[in-house]
Amino acid sequence: MFMEFLRRLVHQVPLYMFLIIDQHPVHVASKVKKWLKKNEDRIQVFYLPDYSPDLNAHENLNQDVKSNTVGRHRPCDQKEMMCHVRSYLYAHQRKLRLVKKYFEAKSGR
Repeated sequence: MFMEFLRRLVHQVPLYMFLIIDQHPVHVASKVKKWLKKNEDRIQVFYLPDYSPDLNAHENLNQDVKSNTVGRHRPCDQKEMMCHVRSYLYAHQRKLRLVKKYFEAKSGR
């Protein structure tokens, strides 16, 4: 899926790109690195440090969603879980103060 994402990204965006990603095993796989080398005229990737919630705000969002939706209201099935998650995200997306907090975490390093 990540390879398909990269292919679509390069195809749809005509400009040179800088992509900042974490070091998930999929992102650092040899197949991905080989593809990136082949396409270095179109895209350059920068990897975040292993543990950096202060730079990787989606980790804080993931934790918030897990704690306040999935963890609090055990869904009966995937459809119900997705409904809870979407509802939670929709209710919080325009609350700038809450969104900013995802970027304020410290890595402890």
